[in-house]
Amino acid sequence: MNSIGALPPAPGGAQRLSKVVAARVPCSRREAERYIAEGWVRVDGQCVEAPQVRVSADQQVDIDPQARLQPVVSATFLLHKPAGMEAGAALDLLEEAAHWRGDTTGVRRSKAHRIGLKALLPLPTQASGLCVFSQDLRVVRKLTEDAAFVEQELIAEVKGTMAADGLARLGQGLLRDGRPLPPARVSWQSETRLRFAVKDIGPEWIAWMCAQVGLELCMLRRIRIGRIAMAGLPPGQWRYLPAGERF
Repeated sequence: MNSIGALPPAPGGAQRLSKVVAARVPCSRREAERYIAEGWVRVDGQCVEAPQVRVSADQQVDIDPQARLQPVVSATFLLHKPAGMEAGAALDLLEEAAHWRGDTTGVRRSKAHRIGLKALLPLPTQASGLCVFSQDLRVVRKLTEDAAFVEQELIAEVKGTMAADGLARLGQGLLRDGRPLPPARVSWQSETRLRFAVKDIGPEWIAWMCAQVGLELCMLRRIRIGRIAMAGLPPGQWRYLPAGERF
């Protein structure tokens, strides 16, 4: 990153960083704010993402010579939430330090991507797996208004002895509050692991479903929402939803 030199004196002894960047690129004030939000600007060697920060004439301001503004698009984050983490703490993971190196979208993280972000289809605190945070209204609509039609795939670690008709009952036959649950596809993955593929059944219901057939849920992990799979995303890390991919 090359230095852009010392700042000229300004009334009051300091000026907004966005104004400095706009004058030096040169570009509009709005574009300067985007350069800052996308992490292209450093003040005294430290990356600054807040355009309103005021800098004095003796501070060093640098703009990365490779700086290029990316198209303005609504962002969707895919996060592998660790077990035991609440939703608020999971949202705090959406920083550059937890950005998965295997993300192939080419999207550069921007502070603006956190504006208006919605947590969608949240997982219970003790569950792990794929979580979605989005500011894209199409994604928000799909995972709220149309959520009952989106299949979720979950892996449940269980213990206990299930009755002979347990799988059939899990698939179709359980009553909750006097009403039948929607059909589900349930199969054994191992002696202690069940796979659930469900629509209109929240992850928070899986423990109750297991209990109805004599099993205790020990661990729950969501590995897919609609067409989007967690794949190799490591726990505690996130990636962007690529353009063109749909739930």
